[in-house]
Amino acid sequence: MSQKRIAILTSGGDAQGMNAAVRSVVRTALDKGMEVYAIYEGYKGMVKGGDLIRKMDWDSVAGILHKGGTIIGTARSAEFMTREGRRAAARNLILNGIDGIIVIGGDGSLTGANLFRQEWQSLVQELAQSASIPPEAVELYPHLSLVGLVGSIDNDFYGTDMTIGADSALHRITEAIDAITSTAASHQRTFVVKVMGRNCGYLALMSALATGADWVLIPEAPPDVDNWKEVMAERLRAGRAAGRRDSIVILAEGAQDRHGKYIGSAEVQKALEESLGEEVRVTVLGHVQRGGRPSAFDRTLGTMMGYEAVQYMQNASPKEEPVVIVIKNNRIATLPLMECVQKTHLVAEAIAAKEYDRAMRLRSSSLKDAFDTLKTMSRALPSPLQPGQKRFRIAVLNAGAPAPGMNTASRAAIRAGLDKGHIMLGVKNGFEGLINNEVEEFSWMSVSGWVSRGGSMLGTNRKTPKGKDLYAMARVIEDNKIDALLVIGGWTAYEAAHTMYINRANFPAFNIPTICLPASINNNLPGSEFSIGADTALNSIVEAVDKIKMSAVATRRTFVVEVMGHYCGYLALMSGIATGAERVYMHEEGVTLKNLQADVESLKRGFESGRRLGLMIRNEYANPVYSTGFMCDLFEEEGGNLFDARPAILGHLQQGGDPSPFDRIQGSRLARMCLDYLLDACQTGRENSAFIGMLNGQIQYHDMRDFDRAIDPQFQRPKEQWWLGLRPIAQLLAQHGPQK
Repeated sequence: MSQKRIAILTSGGDAQGMNAAVRSVVRTALDKGMEVYAIYEGYKGMVKGGDLIRKMDWDSVAGILHKGGTIIGTARSAEFMTREGRRAAARNLILNGIDGIIVIGGDGSLTGANLFRQEWQSLVQELAQSASIPPEAVELYPHLSLVGLVGSIDNDFYGTDMTIGADSALHRITEAIDAITSTAASHQRTFVVKVMGRNCGYLALMSALATGADWVLIPEAPPDVDNWKEVMAERLRAGRAAGRRDSIVILAEGAQDRHGKYIGSAEVQKALEESLGEEVRVTVLGHVQRGGRPSAFDRTLGTMMGYEAVQYMQNASPKEEPVVIVIKNNRIATLPLMECVQKTHLVAEAIAAKEYDRAMRLRSSSLKDAFDTLKTMSRALPSPLQPGQKRFRIAVLNAGAPAPGMNTASRAAIRAGLDKGHIMLGVKNGFEGLINNEVEEFSWMSVSGWVSRGGSMLGTNRKTPKGKDLYAMARVIEDNKIDALLVIGGWTAYEAAHTMYINRANFPAFNIPTICLPASINNNLPGSEFSIGADTALNSIVEAVDKIKMSAVATRRTFVVEVMGHYCGYLALMSGIATGAERVYMHEEGVTLKNLQADVESLKRGFESGRRLGLMIRNEYANPVYSTGFMCDLFEEEGGNLFDARPAILGHLQQGGDPSPFDRIQGSRLARMCLDYLLDACQTGRENSAFIGMLNGQIQYHDMRDFDRAIDPQFQRPKEQWWLGLRPIAQLLAQHGPQK
């Protein structure tokens, strides 16, 4: 065979983001000179063959990024579970010249694919002996290459931090619970919400943390007492007594008690109605969790995984054991497929054996961390003070531009501190409020309802203190006896904290433990790959661009969409990948007239060949001369009768809206760790100043003295930006066809 032929199929339950993976596989394979086929209706299509195995071209996967489910279909196949069915599937692959398959599905689908691969040689021999295939096929197709991608909303596969579809499902659940919470609060009512996940509590636990639920039941951590129903009811009763108007219990579909007995929503409802003496409503979210448009994260994840799957298949020997593409510590990697499948099954075995601690350890450290955080956040009131406990006075302030998730992080820090017995102070209106002594002591219920709110309830601004401001701040810190300071915000926040650090010699009051938590939609802060708010902004951009694309298709139009980010192109590039933009303009790369001329010609070729839409995404500071308006005028003039051009400046909608589940969860996690850092420093007498962030999947603390060395001060961004490594993928997939 002169040209490698591969096939892609989706199997098992559908998951949002599968289409992004299919698109990525098809276009990457074509770009690398392979022939690629789609097997429609999963293993059923592989067994039946015929027109269910279709050759794909570049345009076969156009316009599918925003679609939920899978355009090539999925179906369960009893026939494929038989030897005869797998033999028919092998014959259909050989008749189409296919010797490699990429399977997107859950552990069952991937296990079936591995069995098929193991039997391949004997199946081919049997087909040759029965004259179902030519005799030379035995020599031509000695091995079947196999790569797996995990598509599952449950996020229950060992070895990967996230599976394709889990983030979108979490979006659906969070949106639904936010809506339920508002009606529950209106009527002072209790709701039990049942979510999917099979034997994995990820969706239930993370949605509980993201929505401020009162109680959660998950398979990996069942209630540790037999009278859990009474304990749960007492928790809800205490919450009402403390001032909560709503009570939310989230139930994973695989929930059980510590004896292994299944817990159903009707059982929870009955127990609460009897204990609370009020009507309790049940909402079973069902398949709405699988449906709808994929989130920005799932589009990007599917794209990156599909690209890596083709890369691996191109370079690996067919004799090598199959692998699964995973994301680990924010990097795409490959792991042995069956080792991951076997360890995935170990979790279910541990739960069945009632070894719950082992089940939680097998999941991931982040799941255990989230569970511990939730236990604190969901208390009705903080834990009682310990006798003789030293209480520290810790201040929390927001600074810089507003970022969705600031409130979630502030709430988590304040409650974590109160639960440990300390005095938590809220500073209103950022550093300006600190200068003006706008300091207020906060209670447990002061931050009730903050978890889902956008903006900043504390208030924020971009003021950077200097000169006499520093003296005023020092006086306020001394007058309020502030022992430690948590600053949640963006570039201004970091600059102000650094200013305090370098002025410690002049102002002794600044010699207190201080830490910055990254919160900026620009994602331009050092020491962290993700800033709180950036995921929400990215989803807002993607949602807006999806609508823009719909309008453009009807009129043969090119849109130049301007997004925020200052001098950091993160939002531009990631939204370009998630929306299928043909071109992304970023300050990091610059824009030249030669670039624009090439883009004009590319657009013209595309519209001449029948395209009806052009989409260009421009970072707001990409170039001071070649503005969004200039680009539109250029494209309009050169497009002639082929297309017209329009600008779309998204503006501050990117800073607004309720925070995404990721920003809520990450904000809560980082805030709790910041609080632990400050308390440790206070207790040991250290006066550290630091900034926190996630690097390579790990939470890390960075000394504030390293701030200057980690940044490009002229353009207010880190010297190293991990996401620039995704630029080649964006360029490849944005082409109008494979490179010649």
